[in-house]
Amino acid sequence: MNVRITLATVKRVLQQLRADQRTMGLIVMVPALLITLLYFVFNDARVFDRIALTMLGILPMLVMFLVTSVAMLRERTSGTLERLLTTPLHRADLLVGYAFAFACAAFVQGLVLVVITHWLLGVDPSGPITWALLVAVVGSIVGVATGLLASAFARTEFQAVQFMPLVIGPQIFLCGLLAPRDGMPKVLQWLSDALPMTYAVKALQAIGAQADPSGDVLRNVGMLALFAVGALALAALSMPRQTR
Repeated sequence: MNVRITLATVKRVLQQLRADQRTMGLIVMVPALLITLLYFVFNDARVFDRIALTMLGILPMLVMFLVTSVAMLRERTSGTLERLLTTPLHRADLLVGYAFAFACAAFVQGLVLVVITHWLLGVDPSGPITWALLVAVVGSIVGVATGLLASAFARTEFQAVQFMPLVIGPQIFLCGLLAPRDGMPKVLQWLSDALPMTYAVKALQAIGAQADPSGDVLRNVGMLALFAVGALALAALSMPRQTR
């Protein structure tokens, strides 16, 4: 991997994102609007606080998976990827560049989401809210990495979107949002342990319950980072030059 080429890719993708106001609106505003909608759906503030805090790890991952899987597939179907790979650019340069560029967008997304959730909607966890921002950003990066991996197996944008319920749906069911993981059958608990969203939810639950959740948060964020690196490595190995 070439650092100079990777940074050039980061710059190119950031310029594309800045010019694409609809995509930036989807990344930044949609999670915030969904959290606000939940505020009006729940009448019990205690229930909303628990759900909203957990959603800081779920919504960014979901949105970034969708955006990056479609964006990378568009690079292939338009022929851009094929032209880029005739240069010294390696697949790893491209994917890491995409990950860093979308990580910048993820930081803006997470910052807006945390500000709205904490300061406007009144969610006040036991731990520092800055830890929630860290989990939201790293969770978003996992969404980017898994979106890039999923795009390698899609031929059309519609197929890329179809991967979302396959990849994200089971994670929502098994992460501990809808039911405590301890009450699930052992097989489902083992499966849950193999899914990244579980660790985002565990980190956020620790933030909600502990005054000093740093140990639990760092441990779970480390697991999320491993998932992101693994997904990027697999994507680099499986990414085709073009879609026929």
